[in-house]
Amino acid sequence: MAKTTPTPAPGRRELRRLLSQDVSRSQLLDAAEEVFGRKGFHETTLKEVAELAEFSVGSVYSFFDSKDDLFRQIFVRRGEEFLPGMHEILDGAGDPVDHLHGLVDFEVGFFRQHPRFGRLYLRYSSATMLSADREIDLVMQDRYQEAMALQARLFARGQAGGVLRDGDPEVLARLFSGVISAYQALDPAVVSDDPHAPERLGLDGLHALVADAFVTR
Repeated sequence: MAKTTPTPAPGRRELRRLLSQDVSRSQLLDAAEEVFGRKGFHETTLKEVAELAEFSVGSVYSFFDSKDDLFRQIFVRRGEEFLPGMHEILDGAGDPVDHLHGLVDFEVGFFRQHPRFGRLYLRYSSATMLSADREIDLVMQDRYQEAMALQARLFARGQAGGVLRDGDPEVLARLFSGVISAYQALDPAVVSDDPHAPERLGLDGLHALVADAFVTR
């Protein structure tokens, strides 16, 4: 059998170049989240995104094929962060009730940590209006379906243990997400530019509502 020559590890200069590329790409995605979330897809130009990130328009094309690709990659990036967080909660210690409340904290907290993305997601996401004709919808649909499958399995486990309410787990998973989305759509930490805007329903109130709706004990 022929011996294979191992691929040499990248040198320090190459590592610095790759790190610089990652930082630049992240800066462009951060700027795109802000502008797309504020103005919408059709009203946003790559020039605006580039200027906010302090790049040239030509530099944008060195990372993204088009405006559509830039928009799509916003959702790809956050989806790659969001789903592992769900797995971490659902694979962690505690019973299904603990995990359900853990998801409340995580999902609300994720949008609060990334409010620009939260605004963008709320503006363009609707599980009942996703279209197979749009590539961005396909990306969102894949992420949404995986999240719903994780939540449905949680409800099934909770039903088996007698701690979560009866009913079709897939329906309950969607209802749970609907409650969270409705809360996020009115969460001043996500949708308001006023840092002093009052909460209309505290997080404790959301936990109590979720418990009343889905927990049997």
